[in-house]
Amino acid sequence: MRYLWLSMGWLTLTLGAIGIFLPVLPTVPFLLLAVWAFARSSPRLGARIMRHPRFGPPIRAWRKRGVISRNAKIWAVAGMSAGVAWAIWLGLDPRIITVQVLACTAIGAWLVSRPEA
Repeated sequence: MRYLWLSMGWLTLTLGAIGIFLPVLPTVPFLLLAVWAFARSSPRLGARIMRHPRFGPPIRAWRKRGVISRNAKIWAVAGMSAGVAWAIWLGLDPRIITVQVLACTAIGAWLVSRPEA
């Protein structure tokens, strides 16, 4: 089971790293998952992410108090909006766009309702 958690940690860490460069792929949520998976397989790697000077503070704030910064909320909602706009611009199937809009609306509403740091 340890190797499953370790694999999941590395996968989500990789996705988080990719999210640094792709505006529509979130970084911190993947790092949160990586810390969670590493806590079950390699606490040393989880602690290393938590100590990171750039990504550690928002992760610690979420884990301790369940808060998200206003800046992170703005970027997340803007990224989801850009993803929907891109899907419309590409002319994807309207059913796919509808599902995307519903999912982004639900996630955005939940995100905006979280307390701020």
